[in-house]
Amino acid sequence: MSDKVVPDPPHETTTPLEEALHAEEMVRNREAIKRALDFYLCPDPAKPRRPSTMFLVHPGIDTESLLAHACESLASASAAASNFANELTGAQRSTALGIQQIVMLAELAVNRALDRVDPQT
Repeated sequence: MSDKVVPDPPHETTTPLEEALHAEEMVRNREAIKRALDFYLCPDPAKPRRPSTMFLVHPGIDTESLLAHACESLASASAAASNFANELTGAQRSTALGIQQIVMLAELAVNRALDRVDPQT
């Protein structure tokens, strides 16, 4: 059976330009794979968080002044929540009083810290 009806396919030959393009594509693929693996397996260390400078507390303010201001702010928030709770009924009143209690507990903690900074003898 030497008579073939279907001819052999032509041998694939590549030109130097095609080989160069293929090699360049392989390099790009390897680089993309490396970047993807590095992104997921070796993430960059977390950058330190930079606070917003819109509202900035002056770095030279002493701790006692900061605590005193925080205490006054918490006292105001506690009074506002208490007054608001008086206008409500039922579950909403309970929620507002719960918020007021949390603020009051924070105020107590700040007062204790303030006592440690400047003991009242």
